[in-house]
Amino acid sequence: MNGKASFSLRGRNPDVLTCIANLSNDEVFSPPELANRMLDTLAEGWAAANAGADIWSNSSVRFLDPCTKSGVFLREITSRLTQGLALEIPDLQERVDHILTKQVFGIATIQLTALLARRSVYCSKHANGPHSIAKGFTTESGNIWFERMQHTWVNGRCEFCGASQKTLDRGEGFETHAYAFIHTDDVKIRLAQLFGGNMQFDVIIGNPPYQLGDGGGGGGASATPIYNKFVEAALSLEPRYVAMITPSRWFSGGKGLEEFRDRMLRDPHFVKLVDFPQLYDVFPGVKIRGGVSYWLWGRDHDGGCEVVTMIGNDIIGEPVVRKLSAYDVLVRRNEAVRILDKVAKYRVNGKPEPSLADQVSARKPFGLTNQRGKATSAGLKNPVLVYGNQQTSYLERSAISNNDGWVDKWKVLLVKAHGTSGRDDVTILGEPVLAGPGSACTETYLVIGILDSEASARNLAGYMRTRFVRFLVSLRKITQNITRDSYRFVPSLPTNRLWTDEELYKRYELTSDQTTFIQSMISDRPSDDSSDSADDDDE
Repeated sequence: MNGKASFSLRGRNPDVLTCIANLSNDEVFSPPELANRMLDTLAEGWAAANAGADIWSNSSVRFLDPCTKSGVFLREITSRLTQGLALEIPDLQERVDHILTKQVFGIATIQLTALLARRSVYCSKHANGPHSIAKGFTTESGNIWFERMQHTWVNGRCEFCGASQKTLDRGEGFETHAYAFIHTDDVKIRLAQLFGGNMQFDVIIGNPPYQLGDGGGGGGASATPIYNKFVEAALSLEPRYVAMITPSRWFSGGKGLEEFRDRMLRDPHFVKLVDFPQLYDVFPGVKIRGGVSYWLWGRDHDGGCEVVTMIGNDIIGEPVVRKLSAYDVLVRRNEAVRILDKVAKYRVNGKPEPSLADQVSARKPFGLTNQRGKATSAGLKNPVLVYGNQQTSYLERSAISNNDGWVDKWKVLLVKAHGTSGRDDVTILGEPVLAGPGSACTETYLVIGILDSEASARNLAGYMRTRFVRFLVSLRKITQNITRDSYRFVPSLPTNRLWTDEELYKRYELTSDQTTFIQSMISDRPSDDSSDSADDDDE
């Protein structure tokens, strides 16, 4: 038996697993390079906690990929164990049989990935076939399990994953995407059913499916996150380590992710988190808004988490060990945490500064959706100028169902969606709009402030243009969407003056390195109106 060709595909050009197309934006294949980075991180964590021991030389460690697609994690684990156990189990065939029957397990996501993973790991679609490198299996599936499962529908949704019955209750010829690992009341019992006996895994590793269509949105475009359910199921098993790659949207919450975010941030067992904020850096051509990250969780680790930022293949800034729970969202950049600490600690008369989020409106500030009125006010009894999506029009005041009193005030508006899906987003916010008395807006905008004078409105608009403000918003803005909560880190400052970046940097005692960092992250947004410098001394 050839000891090289069967177990090491890295020498081939190219590795077949770098060439296959992704199933979708929600179920993507892990590149071999990324899988090996994660395995390196796992090995480092294991060694640090076990007096330098090599995890790949341990014949009792049991691995599970609960969301197997290409089989790349299981393949690379097998390759490493094959080398690491050479001294303990000298006979190659005996060594391989031990690894594949006793140490490496997977649960495939669909029938196609089950076949693909078996070929990757066993070099045969049948684990017990004549071409399989394993000789100890009696079943075709070996330790890479798959059977088509059904959702459990309750009032039109799956009680386990929240999938839409309308979308996924399909015929026998279609995949159900009812993933076995999360479609159960007791995942320990499920694993015993799949693999037999009391299956306690030491390491759970994988790249879970990201979301499922929930039947909402135009054309069913709405989707519910599902990767969080894989993470929660894996952690509930209390293995020694969990390593997964997931979208980074959970850093600041999002649809169905608030409780998951809070649980993750409070967990002291995270060893390392490697963040890729740039779109396409990890999965070229796959649009995962907000980027992705992989992380290592250790059951016996109780302390800070090492946070690393990657742009392409380069580490940006210095990795820092810190508590993830310092703020209610995960601040991505270590340099940004130090800046935010200074802003958060600033006191006026012994009290924290109020947050701008407390004055920003909710969605649909005037109760309008996307109504489009008349081009002029002619013929209207009580016209209101309405700012909409790239246009203004006039509606009767009776159309205003929320905050009617704001109509007669000065207002500063900002769009609630801005940017380019998270890649090279250096402006963060749109151009502030000054809306005078007699005006309102559709749901395209949020109202940032209600002012008594034009001068105050111009000063607030100028404040929103500063790099300082847009930088603080960027710490909570992980996709194009901007909510009232996106402004939580921004101090609400008096509008009787025009604030400049230089004055703000001085106010919060930022160092030259910190101001340079902000300027490197956020582009300049000069005012296009010279009257923005107006003062309002009566506030």
